Amino acid sequence: MADPGKMEEGFAHDAEVVHQDKHKNDQNSIIIDKEKQEKVATTPQVEEQNLEHQPLVKQKTKRVATLDAFRGLTIVLMILVDDAGGAYPKIDHSPWNGCTLADFVMPFFLFIVGVAIALALKKIPKINDAIRKICLRTLKLLFWGILLQGGYSHAPSDLVYGVDMKKIRWCGILQRIALVYFIVALIETLTTKRRPTVLEPGHVSIFTAYRWQWIGGFVAFVIYMTTTYGLYVPDWSFVVHGDNNESTRYTVKCGMRGHLGPACNAVGYVDRQVWGVNHLYAYPVWQRLKACTASAPGSGPFRENAPVWCRGPFEPEGLLSTILAILSGTIGIHYGHVLIHFKGHSERLKQWVSMALVLLIVAIILHFTDAIPINKQLYSFSYTCFTAGAAGIVFSVFYIVIDVWGFRTPFLFLEWIGMNAMLIYVLGAQAILPAFVNGWYYKSTDNTLVYWIQNHVFINVWHSQRLGTLLHVIFAEIVFYGVLAGILHKFRIYWKL
Repeated sequence: MADPGKMEEGFAHDAEVVHQDKHKNDQNSIIIDKEKQEKVATTPQVEEQNLEHQPLVKQKTKRVATLDAFRGLTIVLMILVDDAGGAYPKIDHSPWNGCTLADFVMPFFLFIVGVAIALALKKIPKINDAIRKICLRTLKLLFWGILLQGGYSHAPSDLVYGVDMKKIRWCGILQRIALVYFIVALIETLTTKRRPTVLEPGHVSIFTAYRWQWIGGFVAFVIYMTTTYGLYVPDWSFVVHGDNNESTRYTVKCGMRGHLGPACNAVGYVDRQVWGVNHLYAYPVWQRLKACTASAPGSGPFRENAPVWCRGPFEPEGLLSTILAILSGTIGIHYGHVLIHFKGHSERLKQWVSMALVLLIVAIILHFTDAIPINKQLYSFSYTCFTAGAAGIVFSVFYIVIDVWGFRTPFLFLEWIGMNAMLIYVLGAQAILPAFVNGWYYKSTDNTLVYWIQNHVFINVWHSQRLGTLLHVIFAEIVFYGVLAGILHKFRIYWKL
């Protein structure tokens, strides 16, 4: 019996999942259901499945373990860098150019979204039904994104809620995932009848068969590059509200094109024009640059002679950068297509690893020649290639270890988190559960169970704020959420959008 709680945008596994510990008669029922679908389906994936039913079901079992483990790893990384990044700035987001551990989280999400789309949409025989599901899930993700990151939730520290609509943040992590999912999934659905029924021999046949997906990614690349390097960025200003209701207006001098620095890039200009400067993220990571603070790469007070733009807002999940993020989803869906069409381990790994290495090489060349620096805030093309290549390598390693070698047990906690990723994201990464616990305090709002455990069990015992914070994140957060996800999986409880 297939596990419930699946969703196509990459926060849960596919609806046709069957784990290794399921009984043989469960597998037979899946085969019967697939035979019914094959009578009406026209996709090339399904036609290839007509050849050998039983081996394909077994391969799906192994693939899904890797998919869930990779998704769970991404959630774990997000919790780690969000909550321990303040203590260890080197794992936090790079202040501008460069790539740290935190900078892999977003593209890893988009990569796994693409893989999940390829696996999920191949079984929907009616295009109208698929489009309806895509639109509904997109709207749900947008709603939760605005609710969690728009400013309404003040978790976990402040025991208040609410947001001034003049300052609400329209962009965020889930909003970017929603838009990438919407575009990539629509292309996948609308081009179903344009694909050949059987792949031709050769390494590039998978690319030509899904050329419309790559055309979509190329269009996103062209829009991003022409806008980034061709759009004229004028001077801009913003207001900073200080204590005692004092307001100070600052003006940033620009008047240029093709600038890739913090102050005058086209990515920020597009967001200021579309959303308005008051609706952007007010604490961008560039505030940790040496030009802005003496505490770099950590957070700290501004220098007296800090440039004006250090205090300005910037949206790291903005509109123009999200357009190029579509390419991350396109690369992910390619890996999903390889899973479907190539049945041998070596054939899949050859496709995955070769593409990952090409992407890494392109990114390294672009970055170290200063042609296009790796930059998460701009979601530069080199950053897209570098993180997608890294995702491909990690995914391939997981596939080898979990599916080829069969070492699944050590990664079960990642699978559990991956199967309930949306729930763990909300409770842990967005700190809704700690905020709820903090609501029960004794005499002072600083005297809560969360703070008591962090201070008395970790920080005071190790006599180190940094080490205590890291250990608290690992054991009181990541391990806790892993156990919670395992218990929920035991009772077949999943949050499905």
